[in-house]
Amino acid sequence: MKKPARTYSYSEVKAKKRLGQHFLKNEEIARRIAEAVRTPDAHVLEVGPGMGVLTQYLLQQPFASFSAVELDEESVTYLQEHFPQLGDNLIAGDFLRMDLAARYPGKFVIVGNFPYNISSQILFKLLEYRDQAVELVGMFQKEVGERATTSPGNKQYGIVSVLLQAFYDTEYLFTVDEHEFNPPPQVKSAVIRVTRNFDKKLHCDENTFKTVVKTAFNYRRKTLRNALQALPFPPDIVAADPLFALRAEQLSLQDYERLSNLLIQNEKK
Repeated sequence: MKKPARTYSYSEVKAKKRLGQHFLKNEEIARRIAEAVRTPDAHVLEVGPGMGVLTQYLLQQPFASFSAVELDEESVTYLQEHFPQLGDNLIAGDFLRMDLAARYPGKFVIVGNFPYNISSQILFKLLEYRDQAVELVGMFQKEVGERATTSPGNKQYGIVSVLLQAFYDTEYLFTVDEHEFNPPPQVKSAVIRVTRNFDKKLHCDENTFKTVVKTAFNYRRKTLRNALQALPFPPDIVAADPLFALRAEQLSLQDYERLSNLLIQNEKK
């Protein structure tokens, strides 16, 4: 005989360290996150609903359609019991393994109190589906939120900053303290909004752009003259161009585009 599914109360569903779970307790913060979505005519996908604190407010919004994906089996059981209206729109699975284009052929929005151990992977997943993923609203650890939204010249500025801002407008909405979660994380959190800007176009080859950006930040303490030695830039340009005297975090998106085009031109010779 098939064993009946167990129902978990709030106190019984424990946050799992291996999944990077920290359950949000403050419902006012959950409401603010839900109301921060600016694309109601798109499908909205919540990642990692956990105990449904944010889910309940997302379900109240006038979205075109809504679904949630949860990896933790205990949380899935809890959500099935307490949010039966989700039905087949509750997906038991791994967001990072989902083929989002196949499941959501139109435009979609990603929302969530995201597991901290996959924060950067979520942002790179967003970039992978940027032609359809028109918005992201959610909670990250504060460092990642700052990295996603900061501008050149700041110490948080990095690979994610450049690649994300090449296609999206980014906004830091507000900071959330540690005590608003169960269990409390050891860092503060940040809620950000990332909105696709289809006017933004890369004026260079994308693969070359990624290579230049990643190589530069892999040696972020060095000047580009040293950090980019492995790439075949013309020696005379490296010696004369003032960009090569700067460090990775000092360059704008346009600077990286220019470096990418210099590299491409040299490779064509």
